[in-house]
Amino acid sequence: MRFHFVRSAFVVATALVLAAGAAHAEKLTIGATQVPHAEILEVVKPQLAKDGVELDIKVFSDYVQPNMLVADKQLDANFFQHQPYLDSFNKERGTDLVAVALVHIEPFGGYSRKIKSLNDLAPGSTVAIPNDPSNSGRALLLLQKQGLIKLKDPSNIVATPRDIIENPKKLKFRELEAAMLPRSLDDVALVLINTNYALEAGLVPTKDALFIEGAESPYANIVAVRKENQDAPAIKKLVKALHSDEVRQFILQKYKGAVVPIF
Repeated sequence: MRFHFVRSAFVVATALVLAAGAAHAEKLTIGATQVPHAEILEVVKPQLAKDGVELDIKVFSDYVQPNMLVADKQLDANFFQHQPYLDSFNKERGTDLVAVALVHIEPFGGYSRKIKSLNDLAPGSTVAIPNDPSNSGRALLLLQKQGLIKLKDPSNIVATPRDIIENPKKLKFRELEAAMLPRSLDDVALVLINTNYALEAGLVPTKDALFIEGAESPYANIVAVRKENQDAPAIKKLVKALHSDEVRQFILQKYKGAVVPIF
């Protein structure tokens, strides 16, 4: 009887300790696009739980809400964008979000269901590109690298079609919200798609893209927070977990070059 009493008391005490630990866990709410950001965050969730941080991942399909909700203190952080996009967003919206970690690069690519190579791109063809300034510029810089156009300022990362000074094929440009770009593959000759949306659409960038950025791309994906929150202990634990060897191996094995770790 004494053994059973002691054992029961130990079980109860252990449960109380675990419950107390759970009660004191700090909750960190982060917004992310599904692929690859939310998938990567799921990898670090168990480690953060051990470190006393409960990670609550909210998935979004657009590039505006995650920043606005962080600015409005409805999210603690987000993970979906690169620095040029954040800089442009802060300037346009009057927000003051900052990056606390560089995690990976998603090489940007050009896709088509109508042509097999750029040699098949007919004069007057329509090309779909993102409509936000930083990704529009990124798409145009990549088209310039392929020799299809020339920009007034060859290094302008926020260029728009109005900045094109040479367009020998007289290409037409259709600017669409980034999330809508994969849906335009049946309608236009060429589409420049952000890798996260390409992956969500079932495309394999390293196999399906007619051309793609190299791993040297400056558009590293970041974790963004409010400035006053950048040194918060839970944020530092998140950054440490995202920069772990476990995350590096997950990215390399899961995405096979479509997503490249940079830590």
